[in-house]
Amino acid sequence: MATIEEILELEPIDADIYRGKAYTSQLLRTFGGQVAGQALVSATHTVAPEYRVHSLHGYFLRPGNPDEPTIFLVDRIRDGRSFCTRRVTGVQAGEAIFTMSASFGVPSEGLVHQDEMPPAPDPDTLEDPFETRTEAQRSVFREWENFDIRIVPADQMVRAERFAAQQRVWFKYRHRLPDDQVFHVCTLAYMSDMTLLGSAKVAHPDSNPQSASLDHAMWFLRPFRADEWLLYDQTSPSAEDGRALTQGRIFDTSGRMVAAVTQEGLARVGRTMPTDQHARQG
Repeated sequence: MATIEEILELEPIDADIYRGKAYTSQLLRTFGGQVAGQALVSATHTVAPEYRVHSLHGYFLRPGNPDEPTIFLVDRIRDGRSFCTRRVTGVQAGEAIFTMSASFGVPSEGLVHQDEMPPAPDPDTLEDPFETRTEAQRSVFREWENFDIRIVPADQMVRAERFAAQQRVWFKYRHRLPDDQVFHVCTLAYMSDMTLLGSAKVAHPDSNPQSASLDHAMWFLRPFRADEWLLYDQTSPSAEDGRALTQGRIFDTSGRMVAAVTQEGLARVGRTMPTDQHARQG
C-alpha cells in the first residue's frame, strides 16, 4: 500500500490548484481521511510558514472514486495579521466530492488549561492486529498496514457512566516521519477518520449499520508526532435519524491533549453499502 508520504505529496498543476494521486485501494469509496489530509496539504501550500493550522471543518459531499485522482481548488478567503482562512474543494469528474474550510493562526500567548487524559493500558501491552489475526482478518486492515491501530479491549476500558458509547484507541504511524510539524498535522488529519465512527457501534454490538463520514471537524491544540503513540478517546453522545454524532480527544503519551475531533456519519440499518463499480462512482 502507498506510504503516507506518497499520499500527501500533491502535484501543483496551476496557481492554487493541486492534484492528489490515486493509489491501489480495496475500498469502494475514497477513504475520507485521505481526502481531508490531501485537502489540508493543499491549503498549507498557500499560507506563509509562520501561520499554523488550528482548525478545519469539512463536508463529504459525494463518494469519491478511489481509482481516480482528486483535484483540489484552494480559495484564499482571508489573509490577516493574526489569522488567515482557506477554502478547499476536492473535485472528481467535474463534481465536488469534498469541501473544507481551514483556519491558520500565528502562535501567541494566552490562557492555558486542558482536560486530564483518561486511563488506558500501555499500548505495547495490547495486541497488534497484524501479528495476531489470520490472513483473512488482516486483509480488512490492509489499507492501513502502515498504521499501528490498537483498540482498547472492553474488559480494560474504564468508562464514565454518563456517556452512551465510549471507545479508546491507541494509534501511530509505524515508520519514522519527517520532522516538519505540518506533515504530522496533515498525517493526523488522515488518521483521525480511522475508527471514530466505530465508537457509535459500541452501544449496538449486534448491529452492522451502513457507515460513511458526512462531516468532519478538527482542532489542533499542541505540537505532536504522528509516528509516536497517540490515544484517541472517543465517544458517541447521540445517534438518531440514521446518523451518529461522534467526538474524539487525542492525547500523547505524556498526557498532553494535542487535538480534538467531531464527526457525524451515517448509521443506517436495513440497508447495505453498494458493491458494484457504478456505485463506487457515486
